[in-house]
Amino acid sequence: MSNKIRLGISIGDVNGIGMEIILKSVGSDAVLKSCIPVIYGSSKVVSYHRNIVENVNFQYQNQRSADRLHPERVNIVNIWNESVNIDLGKPTEESGKFAILSLDAAVNDLMDGKIDALVTAPVSKTALKMAGFRYPGHTEYLSERMGSRSLMLMLSEEMKMGVVTGHMPLKEVPEVLTKELIKDKLDIMINTLKVDFGIQKPLIGILGLNPHAGEEGNIGKEEENIIRPLIIESKKSGELVMGPFPADGFFGSGSYKKFDGILAMYHDQGLIPFKSLSFGHGVNFTAGLDWIRTSPDHGTAYEIAGKNEANPRSMMRAIFNAIDIYRSRSQYAEDTKDPVKKEPKPSEEEDGTST
Repeated sequence: MSNKIRLGISIGDVNGIGMEIILKSVGSDAVLKSCIPVIYGSSKVVSYHRNIVENVNFQYQNQRSADRLHPERVNIVNIWNESVNIDLGKPTEESGKFAILSLDAAVNDLMDGKIDALVTAPVSKTALKMAGFRYPGHTEYLSERMGSRSLMLMLSEEMKMGVVTGHMPLKEVPEVLTKELIKDKLDIMINTLKVDFGIQKPLIGILGLNPHAGEEGNIGKEEENIIRPLIIESKKSGELVMGPFPADGFFGSGSYKKFDGILAMYHDQGLIPFKSLSFGHGVNFTAGLDWIRTSPDHGTAYEIAGKNEANPRSMMRAIFNAIDIYRSRSQYAEDTKDPVKKEPKPSEEEDGTST
């Protein structure tokens, strides 16, 4: 029996670069030595894209389910038998439909314990909406499916960036930003840094909402009324939390390098500096779930779909981050197990001695 991690991969949008970066990643020796790749889709879709991607040379095994996997090959779990009308370079209802089918099947197996972690290839929100998908993105879908609070956490060598509010219009952010919401996301970040990344006492930097972090209430009140009081409470409870920092100076001065985790108030406040510094090798991790899900930090890249130009670096990092997080969680669970009471040695039982 192989002890390699069973890594599920949903194929994303078949009209984008998802299958290309999957094929360029899973056939590498490093990936095959570290995990058992399980692609959720169909062999027909894989074959179509394999004819486009150059220098892909690996053996794959067709499967009806993930119940019995080949430990030394790329496994393809065939979710559908019908042919897919692949129209490279644009979102369609059909591409959205099959992205959903792949994702649903992979998540079902993840929650049933048939795979150990999941990497999701890029999807098109437009195509998903055409196909009737009612969630803004993967993160919101997974949170509801798994019944868990979650945090979008972007990972790279440069930083770990979380965002309090995710996929929503900017004008709605101040309306939903409460001390309770920020605390919830902060708690998830602290816990995931401890459990998933082995940082025992993480130092967190929290960004302000307004320009210049509100300038003592002169440019918005959220910092003084919500964010700063929360930081004070967190410090009193023993957490290492600093802020609120003005976002521009925080990144411009390089202050971000001092922190184990950074918490931004809204999507673009965190993602713009993250992608400016880490684009192409960053990873999106849905923290806070009982199950592990990562994805590359980019989208479907329709403009280069089918041209064999996609760089698989971010997908590779998503795969290895998922593997590392699985191992870290396993180690944490082992380290924090309830200690077993030592049985007294026979000699101690006989003479009543103790040490």
